[in-house]
Amino acid sequence: MSCSIDPYDLIAPSHYGTRGVPHDVWARLREESPVHRCEFGGDFEDFWAITKHADIVDVSGKPHLFSNREGPMLLSRAQMMQMAKRAASPMGKMKTIIEMDPPEHRTVRQVASPFFTPRSIRRLDQIVTESARSLVDSLGEEGECDFVEKVSQRHPLRVLATLLGIDREDEEKVLHLTQQLFAGDDPDLQRKGENREQAQLELGMELYQLFDRIIQDRRARPREDLATLLATAKLPGGEPLGPIETFGYYLIVFTAGHDTTRNALSSGFAALIENPDQLELLKRHPELSKSATEEVVRWASPVNHMKRQVLEDVEVRGQKIRAGDYLALFYASANRDSDVFDAPFRFDVTRRPNRHLGFGTGEHFCLGAHVARMSIRALLQELGARALRFELAGEPSQIHASFVVGLKKLPVRYALRAR
Repeated sequence: MSCSIDPYDLIAPSHYGTRGVPHDVWARLREESPVHRCEFGGDFEDFWAITKHADIVDVSGKPHLFSNREGPMLLSRAQMMQMAKRAASPMGKMKTIIEMDPPEHRTVRQVASPFFTPRSIRRLDQIVTESARSLVDSLGEEGECDFVEKVSQRHPLRVLATLLGIDREDEEKVLHLTQQLFAGDDPDLQRKGENREQAQLELGMELYQLFDRIIQDRRARPREDLATLLATAKLPGGEPLGPIETFGYYLIVFTAGHDTTRNALSSGFAALIENPDQLELLKRHPELSKSATEEVVRWASPVNHMKRQVLEDVEVRGQKIRAGDYLALFYASANRDSDVFDAPFRFDVTRRPNRHLGFGTGEHFCLGAHVARMSIRALLQELGARALRFELAGEPSQIHASFVVGLKKLPVRYALRAR
């Protein structure tokens, strides 16, 4: 089955920044070539694009055949060179849970999983509600703003900073550092410097120093929070996590939790503005905030793809794939699959069922899904209760990124009820 596409549309950060998320390309691939070979002549890692919901679920359920050990991201030539040089440094030896296979993955995941159960997360109700209310209060009763800057990036920042013991005076610093980490190809967000490799090493060290200060504090003065749980964590055999592994846990919890939730809120609220009937539904029926949250995650699909390496020769939907090849599981494509979703290109806050893969599936289902859901739902409820008018005040722009994707700017004009 052949299908002629530009493979750079699927993976090049600049294409996402200038052309947007390639839903039109994925639609063709789902129809004509759902397991599609993409080759780049060395500019990027070659891979097989997996675009159907059923195939992604199947692959994700077979970690003995499809491995995470080579990391979650498809790499450019420059990134491959940076990774090779970084491998000799202490940071190069750091592994997070998204770079692990069973049984190691399950063992290390158990370190934090008790905190991320629905029962434990209920204590966060007050945190997410107060964050949402104070942010909406800060907007005033009417005006214009960049919704990304003033609301969607601030809300998960406050929630995760509370969980991880980040002081208020450090929140801005952490925000900028994580933007540079995930949007390193965006000319507006990347860390500036003549030597990009050195700039990335400096970025890693700044994050390490910031989180290590919290780790040492929680070991000396433990509290009832996630920061203490990670700082004092022990593996099932009683062995404590090493310093690099502990830092890796902090890093993945914060960066994965913040940037994904920010991008879900930005793209989700843009969809509400573009579909005012759905915003009106949410305003009249606050009980829809739960289903609206799931639709926001489906629609935004902030984690665009995950990489897997094939461990032995396999066949996926009739395509023979060799051991050592890479797959790209495109969750954003699966979340528009008409085999699973009725009218998949319609934003519908009442959608049920909603079997989206916005949090992944299988072994690597998002550890912080409950926190993300609570954060999104709290903001939807607050804005739904107080929005009198919301409209675009300019053209939204997309981040130059293809791994965690979303809006860089969302200019809005609004009128709000006082609380």
